[in-house]
Amino acid sequence: MTQFQTAKFGLGQIVRHREESFRGVVVDVDAAYAGPANEPGPDQRDQPFYRVLAMGEGAGFLIYAAENVLEHDPDVAPLSADEQSRWFAMDGLGHIAPRAQPIH
Repeated sequence: MTQFQTAKFGLGQIVRHREESFRGVVVDVDAAYAGPANEPGPDQRDQPFYRVLAMGEGAGFLIYAAENVLEHDPDVAPLSADEQSRWFAMDGLGHIAPRAQPIH
């Protein structure tokens, strides 16, 4: 039986990727790996996974990352409600996506 963990990071929170050395903002959270089943995925699928919109130089891309490769970035505050509405769209069910991406 799969056991789910509580997600450590929330929508709009700024995180650092430990291996790729960039900052990003959390735009979606899955309780466990929800990537393609027919493709090789991470070994540890029973942890929260996040869609993170990269920030900074060369940014603007989305990654799908496991919680164990992300860490809180204490140097940057989470986005305010005004900043969130500037960068993200929200549908009637509360799903959030970058304005340039459709909500799935």
